[in-house]
Amino acid sequence: MQIKLTSVMVQNQDHALHFYTTMLGFVKKEDISMGEFRWLTVSSPEGVEGVELLLEPMAFPPAQAFQKALFEAGIPATAFFTTNIEAEYQRLKGFGVTFRGEPKNVGPVIVVLFEDTCGNLINLVQPAV
Repeated sequence: MQIKLTSVMVQNQDHALHFYTTMLGFVKKEDISMGEFRWLTVSSPEGVEGVELLLEPMAFPPAQAFQKALFEAGIPATAFFTTNIEAEYQRLKGFGVTFRGEPKNVGPVIVVLFEDTCGNLINLVQPAV
């Protein structure tokens, strides 16, 4: 059994695609029209081959409430890993990405939380050396 696809809920797929590709450096993999919404995935050129992130449209009201509750509670929707958190932090700050603090060593990892401009908090993680 493998994990090949995971998702984040987004308020606007076009906006999410721009953020995840332009700011984070992911690449668009699939973009299939499904009526009002799209099957829209991105992947990391630095990540495991074949693993995709679905930019899931939030048309379901309970999903909207869930996303808002997570965001307001400061709970990340997902986590992305890096080998150089300080460099990523500085690069993303240069793009105007909003962070909730600075990278912090919390034992086995160094973490910092940022806003994806799509309604989610993302935990940026680097394993501590």
